[in-house]
Amino acid sequence: MGYGYETRRGVGAPARRSAPPAGDRHWARELHTALRCAAALLCLLLLIDAGTGALTWWRGLLWLTLALLLLGVLCPPRVSAGEGWLSCRTPLRRRRVRTDSLVSVRVVDGVSRRLVLRDALGGRVEIDPRILVDNPGLWYHLAEDARTSAARGLLRCGTDALRDLEERVDREATRTVFRISGLEP
Repeated sequence: MGYGYETRRGVGAPARRSAPPAGDRHWARELHTALRCAAALLCLLLLIDAGTGALTWWRGLLWLTLALLLLGVLCPPRVSAGEGWLSCRTPLRRRRVRTDSLVSVRVVDGVSRRLVLRDALGGRVEIDPRILVDNPGLWYHLAEDARTSAARGLLRCGTDALRDLEERVDREATRTVFRISGLEP
């Protein structure tokens, strides 16, 4: 199942079927987990201070600030995609990239792997590749639009990264089918 990221000149964009916008299916659960962690930290700190008799209004405000900072760190980005675009929204900013005008796709290794998408208009989005693996709808939009970018001759860097990601998505989909059907060893 190759997606054909060839960058040959003269090849028209593949025929497309319009699909509704897709979002991260696990975002709400991850947000609730982040909220529970921040609330647990706040309750624990307030209980410890109240138990020792050191709780004051300014210490309570300090613990609330600390819990909000933890929430800000743990809050997952909200990734969504539609025909021709992918956006990533965090508590502090929203970034959007035109996926039908991609010029580069890179995988950046570090503490956590990041997929960096850049478009011809200067837009840039960084996302965790696992989000695409876990959400076939998001992957579908990105793959379709990456084919369009490659057919237009815009996507010059990143076809290997997309092929690797495609293989990962296919492996995970196969694993899921086997798990659901009870054929997993």
